[in-house]
Amino acid sequence: MPDMTGLTEVLAATTKHGGGPGALLRIVLVVGIVGAVLLAWFLLRGYKQD
Repeated sequence: MPDMTGLTEVLAATTKHGGGPGALLRIVLVVGIVGAVLLAWFLLRGYKQD
């Protein structure tokens, strides 16, 4: 296998255990939700009134 680092190793390890797409899907959903929360916070902080 070529050199793998970080997230690629984690994703490869989760798919090798035979757990199906559950673990990978869980990671994708958590990252998406955290990203949406951070994006909402970033956009809404501009509407904050002093």
